[in-house]
Amino acid sequence: MRFFSYSFLLVFSLSSIVFAQKKMKIGYELIVKDLDIPWGFSFLPDNSILITEKEGELIHFKNGKKKLVEGMPEVTLRGQGGLLDIALHPNFKENKLIYFTFASSEGEEKGANTSLMRARFENNKLTNQEVLYKAEPNSRKGQHFGSRIVFDNQNHVYFSIGDRGNRDENPQDITRDCGKIYRLNDNGSIPKDNPFVKIPNAKKAIFTYGHRNPQGMEINPFTNQIWTHEHGPKGGDEINIIQKGKNYGWPVISYGLNYSGSKFTEITEKKEMEQPLHYWTPSIAPSGMAFVNSDIYPNWKGNLLVGSLKFQYISNCTLENGKVVEEEKILEGLGRVRSIEQGNDGYMYAGIEGLGIIKIIVK
Repeated sequence: MRFFSYSFLLVFSLSSIVFAQKKMKIGYELIVKDLDIPWGFSFLPDNSILITEKEGELIHFKNGKKKLVEGMPEVTLRGQGGLLDIALHPNFKENKLIYFTFASSEGEEKGANTSLMRARFENNKLTNQEVLYKAEPNSRKGQHFGSRIVFDNQNHVYFSIGDRGNRDENPQDITRDCGKIYRLNDNGSIPKDNPFVKIPNAKKAIFTYGHRNPQGMEINPFTNQIWTHEHGPKGGDEINIIQKGKNYGWPVISYGLNYSGSKFTEITEKKEMEQPLHYWTPSIAPSGMAFVNSDIYPNWKGNLLVGSLKFQYISNCTLENGKVVEEEKILEGLGRVRSIEQGNDGYMYAGIEGLGIIKIIVK
């Protein structure tokens, strides 16, 4: 077990957030070692863990051992695409259903796009595999597949798909997939009250649009709202609260720039487009997020943890009245933080590229 002491004061001026001075010992215990890109993971009722490796392997970690799950579909490795997020059905104890997203080449066009699959997990095998949604068309581009998955308290499944590198056509067009957050019933059917079901030619599964590449999504356990974060380009990473039918603006409004430093838009706000709850400039490349809802971390309860791929730390965000008022960088330099979850035991866990899954310890 390793511990680090933190004491610093930094001003993050462009987002008007102060990294406050703190003194505490924050450490970690390596729970699952030797993972490459642990994109997502979920704790089963018996405290074992299902872990997605981007290269296409689904790993079941139980009693200190890793086993590959049998029955996985063919996963396409293309740029940022591969095996992505995973979530358990809220009634997993009874139905043994899991849901996961992955890059799939199925379809007439060459390339790949993001799919959502449901399957039954039992005895280390997947059966009854069923693709519930497949974004179209395939693209040969390698960027912005998304993806995260959450369930609400009515067992609707939400999942995100990035704009697939086509910012000028996909995100603002509800007749096209990509750059969207989708909502389905748990069996893959379209909820009757989805926002665009009565609009001709619209993709009926769309819940919100105008997104770039959401790689964080979580239900706020204190409000039941859906929170997401997404990658901006050079700056302009965002945290958003997702509301039915809303337009989150990409690429019409943004606090970011092209990677060259040039502008692609002159405006940061527009009528009928949602403002981010919070944004980062410069970009931290956020991936994974989880709310702290545990008495194990009394000073953090109610906080939001966000992983940074670019700077290799976890941002411990203090929230007040639904706003980020303070950020603390913790566990810097372990590696690119890809995924974060709260375990059944109340501890916070993070998937670190090239390291594995760690348990966060505070003293």
